[in-house]
Amino acid sequence: MSSSTANAKGATKNPAHTTYSLDFIREIPKADIHLHLDGSLRPEGLIEMAKRSKIELPSYTVEGLKELVFKDKYQNLGEYLNGFQYTCSVLRDLENMEQSAYELAMDNLEEGVNYIEVRFAPQLLMDPTVGIGFDEVMHAVNNGLAKAKAEYNSLPDVGLSPGLKPPFEYGIINCAMRSFGKKGFSPYYTQLFSLLRDHDSMDVIKAAAMELIRASVRMRDEEGLPIVGLDIAGQENGYPAHKFKEVYEYAHQNFLLKTVHAGEAYGAESIFEALTTCYADRLGHGYSLFSPEMIEDSKITDKEGYSQSLASYIADRRIAIEVCLTSNLQTNPAIGDIKNHNFRHMLDHRIATVICTDNRLVSNTTVSNEYKLALDNFPVPLKRLKDMVAYGFKKNFFPGTYVDKRAYAKHTLEYFDVVAHKYGFI
Repeated sequence: MSSSTANAKGATKNPAHTTYSLDFIREIPKADIHLHLDGSLRPEGLIEMAKRSKIELPSYTVEGLKELVFKDKYQNLGEYLNGFQYTCSVLRDLENMEQSAYELAMDNLEEGVNYIEVRFAPQLLMDPTVGIGFDEVMHAVNNGLAKAKAEYNSLPDVGLSPGLKPPFEYGIINCAMRSFGKKGFSPYYTQLFSLLRDHDSMDVIKAAAMELIRASVRMRDEEGLPIVGLDIAGQENGYPAHKFKEVYEYAHQNFLLKTVHAGEAYGAESIFEALTTCYADRLGHGYSLFSPEMIEDSKITDKEGYSQSLASYIADRRIAIEVCLTSNLQTNPAIGDIKNHNFRHMLDHRIATVICTDNRLVSNTTVSNEYKLALDNFPVPLKRLKDMVAYGFKKNFFPGTYVDKRAYAKHTLEYFDVVAHKYGFI
């Protein structure tokens, strides 16, 4: 194919900007390593489970939910987070948890996403009063993912032999919450505050996080669950990463990998803390890395220089950033046009970036749509695209050995070439 012509599938390449069809994007192997379970339910599944569990929703039609709750655009972060009250309520049921995890895996497989790391806060879903503890939550979610894996990997065109589609693999990342109150966040948190009523609020929050990490390591080691990482989620501003230093040290000492929501709604100093205090192996969002005006630490006088030095450090160490374009546009409407997104600076600085969804339902998106958004608006030649895809498999928290991970990544990238050849790119 010549450098300026389009093939029958609509994929065009020229020296300035390669254009990729959605068909091609859907068919290449992909990973989503920043994927919240409670933000990624099927709307139809949410309605079905809400009716079954007698949970009241603002609407019982997909169209109604998208009009009232799960929108394409939001006014602010608060409106964006509004829908989680419904998804979390529905997920406080073991059958619903398993169904949601299964459907999430199948939805990803439908668009060529063969590796996912599902993250969620188990303590948001726990309800000790009805026997839903940490272990029960973890088994329910894992059962749903394992069911999807068994079904997909038994297909005749899936396997590690040359030319076959890569098998489905997954890991689970457990999130501790940066903040929660005495009532209303979850039955577990309400009960914990009642039990520790004479403790400072931050001490209760940290106690919950430490309980989470200890239980996560136990279930990984004793029951073999693919719990591969730790994250802290929730309000970033006011709840800095260093407050969870001991929690991350415990994970670090027990060979549990670590990611941190950092630089989503706070300055680059939050990213620095994640790396130096929490031993972060990856960064969630990392948007503010190239927004020096968001730095609030008065000791940092050369904000531009600080951002540039930190960016160079991250690039040199190959610390991957989990990029969630649509989510960032929705939670921070001030960004405006996608071309203003700091993803362009991440590309310019050669940072390892992985395209992710964050919340498939709340952001009304898919991995393929996120790739399309990125590739339509930023110049990414095929070699760079393959590198971006590779980061999803080389920087993930694969639950097997490093040798297994390398073999899986190698096969996946060989399959990328198969698809690229099919569409006339190579």
